[in-house]
Amino acid sequence: MAFRWNNWNLYHATKHGVEPEEAEGVVRRARPPFPEYCGDERWVVWGQGEGGRFLQVVFLLDEDGTVYIIHARQLTEQEKRRFRRRAAK
Repeated sequence: MAFRWNNWNLYHATKHGVEPEEAEGVVRRARPPFPEYCGDERWVVWGQGEGGRFLQVVFLLDEDGTVYIIHARQLTEQEKRRFRRRAAK
């Protein structure tokens, strides 16, 4: 899986304290029901990063299949509970 980074998405992915490698790892380890299509050609993944934090990563898929991350942040406490319930099913 290849990722594309430039100044724009590096800024948007890291402004909430998520390192690019951590965001990439969440996308790589996505498990059903993720990635989930959220409209406007965007996909979302919730998952646990290498450091143990629970993250949301939003990305686009380029025509060649390259992943272009446009946003990454930590899940809220409520989102973490929802994620854990979904994962337990």
